[in-house]
Amino acid sequence: MIEQNWKNSINKQRLLLAQVLSSPLKQLAEEVSAVNMEHKELDEKLLQAFTQIPYCTYLYVLDTNGVQVSSNMSKEGLLGEHFGRDRTDRPYMKETVPEEGFLLSDAYISLNSMRPSVTALQIIKNDNGVSGYLGADFDLRDLPITTQLYQEPGEWRQIKGDPAIRSMVFQQCRCESLLDKNINQVFSILEELFTQRGMFQGVIHFSSSRATVWVIDDPYRYRILDQEALSDTDICMAYPNQKYPDDAVIPQNKISLIFESMKKLRMADETIYLRSSSINIFNGLISLTFSCDGTHYMPYHEFLDKDLSFWGA
Repeated sequence: MIEQNWKNSINKQRLLLAQVLSSPLKQLAEEVSAVNMEHKELDEKLLQAFTQIPYCTYLYVLDTNGVQVSSNMSKEGLLGEHFGRDRTDRPYMKETVPEEGFLLSDAYISLNSMRPSVTALQIIKNDNGVSGYLGADFDLRDLPITTQLYQEPGEWRQIKGDPAIRSMVFQQCRCESLLDKNINQVFSILEELFTQRGMFQGVIHFSSSRATVWVIDDPYRYRILDQEALSDTDICMAYPNQKYPDDAVIPQNKISLIFESMKKLRMADETIYLRSSSINIFNGLISLTFSCDGTHYMPYHEFLDKDLSFWGA
């Protein structure tokens, strides 16, 4: 099952990783609590136990003040230069360890490798209470990814753009571009490419008179159609005929209606106007970036349901 958004995907992945890591770290913390919290004895214990912690990059012990009282144990052996290191300013030390005594931190950028990493902290207890923390660092590259790629949510989203552009919006006006002058032919060509020639995504840049397009036969590379290409109907002959995909979310007969609505938004007002837009037929989303630099992402049917009065035109 595809995850519905990136946050759900991350939460599921973190839960699975915690299940793998919590048990061996808890066991090791109990073993550490049985020895004196002294440098040499701790290093010996970490040296013996390192292979018990799957995927681990660094293993170490901190006192209750967040100061390291052991060396770093790594695949290369003990790294003594980390003894005495104060880790209180690291992101994982600012998180609250749950009551059960195990924390899997949020991801952060490591100081040594400058790569995305996570840290697991396990409380070490003795007869007098908490005596320190067992820390284990993990490079995200070494951790197994057990969840599927998330799916972009389909609800309407609005994202504000550059505040400098927004503050100047009423001091500008739309300049007619070459694409604007030829917009009916441009949209007829793009409709042909979408419905008959295998294009599944396109970004239309009205002001610079170009479109960036992706096709089913070569989805990993984009192609740039400049004004010369967009004004030459022969460009359609450069793309082979393709059956419109059965699994496309946007129906084939809605493409022309989408372009007609985009045309209206581009031409309706000389101050607040459509600067760029995109279509992806597989996730069914339309993006609209206006002259104020604000961008809307919305399902195609919601876009078609809105008339110019909704956009203030």
